Amino acid sequence: MLQDQQKLLIELAHTKMPFGKFEGRYLIDLPEHYVVWYRGKGFPKGKLGEQLQLVYELKLNGLEDMIRNIRFKYPKH
Repeated sequence: MLQDQQKLLIELAHTKMPFGKFEGRYLIDLPEHYVVWYRGKGFPKGKLGEQLQLVYELKLNGLEDMIRNIRFKYPKH
């Protein structure tokens, strides 16, 4: 289970926004107001929505740097 959570966080650290104004930007680096806007509007369905919800919670708790550190510690192959 812990390994699944680690994989989830590593994947999140490397995931980029696939569309829109911030296309190509890492999800964790999206502006806070944009993530809050999605929370009010409703997150997209599926994996992207789940990841954006997690980004919202991480930003809310000031944990963005943890995800950035994961991205550097576990570079994408």
